[in-house]
Amino acid sequence: MIKAADMMIARRADTRARADFATWKMMAKLNGASSLPPEAQTFLDRYKALSKEMTEAQATDVTIDLIYKSYYEEMGGAGEPPDVKAQPGGQMTGNVTAFRRPPPQRPKTAGGSEAKPRLPVALIFACLVVVYTGFRYFLR
Repeated sequence: MIKAADMMIARRADTRARADFATWKMMAKLNGASSLPPEAQTFLDRYKALSKEMTEAQATDVTIDLIYKSYYEEMGGAGEPPDVKAQPGGQMTGNVTAFRRPPPQRPKTAGGSEAKPRLPVALIFACLVVVYTGFRYFLR
């Protein structure tokens, strides 16, 4: 039976492993692998060796799994790391939700009610001109 704390550690380790590997791989493509920490360079070397033996996708999965196991142990997980992908709520690569900006909310007044939309300045000015002209016309 997997404890909830270990499962939380496993999810964090898996997320961190995936993010770190993607970053390291991009750094290697941009010729910046020499600036990576030694641990990252070791994992990248393993990845390069694995990609010669199997497909790139399989080598990526195996390397991420190795990083995940290392991070799980480093974060204090007990025993064998659980398979995060098999658990409900695990990482799903094809299930991406697009970010949608929420509609802007109207500001609230001091009383807590929603503020009424303000009239444009030009409309107020036009109304003042009409009232002024009307008074001048009728008072003659």
